[in-house]
Amino acid sequence: MIPITVVEFGTEEEELVLQVLRSGSVAQGPVVARFEEAFASLIGTKHAIAVNNGTTALVAAMEVLDLRPGDEVLTSPFTFVATLNAILEAGATATFADIDETDYNVTAATLSEALTDRTKVLLPVHLYGQAADTAPIAALARQRGLALVEDTAQSHGATVEGKAAGSFGIGTFSFYATKNLTTGEGGMITTDDDDLADRLRVLRNQGMRARYQYEVAGHNYRLTDLQAALVLPQLDRYADVVARRQANAARLSEGLSGIEGITPPAVADGRKHVWHQYTIRVDSTSGIDREAFVEHLHSEGVGAGIYYPKLVFDYDCYRGRDDVHIGTYPVAERVVREVVSLPVHPHLTSDQLDHIVAAVASAAARG
Repeated sequence: MIPITVVEFGTEEEELVLQVLRSGSVAQGPVVARFEEAFASLIGTKHAIAVNNGTTALVAAMEVLDLRPGDEVLTSPFTFVATLNAILEAGATATFADIDETDYNVTAATLSEALTDRTKVLLPVHLYGQAADTAPIAALARQRGLALVEDTAQSHGATVEGKAAGSFGIGTFSFYATKNLTTGEGGMITTDDDDLADRLRVLRNQGMRARYQYEVAGHNYRLTDLQAALVLPQLDRYADVVARRQANAARLSEGLSGIEGITPPAVADGRKHVWHQYTIRVDSTSGIDREAFVEHLHSEGVGAGIYYPKLVFDYDCYRGRDDVHIGTYPVAERVVREVVSLPVHPHLTSDQLDHIVAAVASAAARG
């Protein structure tokens, strides 16, 4: 089976982890500080505040915005459930805007149409490794006096006209095991706002500025030096990793173009895609059921996943809640029935890429 993702560490990670172990200090410390500095440099922000996971990053980013019950956070219906869970954990109400047909992200136009007088935060999700068209979204936030929080969990280093996703507003990132950069579990918040950065650092440390000097009711959101040691060497070679993902995506798109019923992913003009996922669409003209399509790929030894099988709120635990406002989203409702993600990770061989293309072609031909 060609896996949809591969998690692989090298000798540099092993040695840095051993250094931390030998130091006898494994909690948040100097290695986390090095990670924060390096990640701020990658994203181009003044501050990067490490936390224990990507959901925490979202929750903390909204908590420092002092949201009140009934305040609405406007986001995408086509995202991982962490986006919605974080809004609810922060005590806000979740509302949604439809997505773009080609990049699967919300737009300034769809957000503007969905605004209400209770909207306080715009929360675009930069899905699959490609940023939303963020500059107009940031302009909309400024015009309406709204906060901008970016869910950048899947798009480390993706850019729009040279500006990194996560640098337009408050950026939130995940370093879960399958992400392009991983600490196993971990998260980061990026910002240029000195006051927000200060509040976030206090918030993640039980509300302490110094030991036993409590300023707010805080949390234990800290990352450990052991986790940071895993990712620092990855940052050193990240440009090469992204280049391999981009080359693999180009090979797949070339091979899949022209197959009836299969739509390869598109890269929008002016954007750098970092290819966390390579997601095709299997539409009705293919003549094959999407689940049968995935089963055929598996039978051919190709790992494939459906990200995501339902819209984020389309589960009983969210329906009927006063803090989850659900409408109709025609594009997202169509896309969620068609998406299939294929392997694009940097460890793929040329023969494996050819095999993936052949398996997709044979699956489509079954229709």
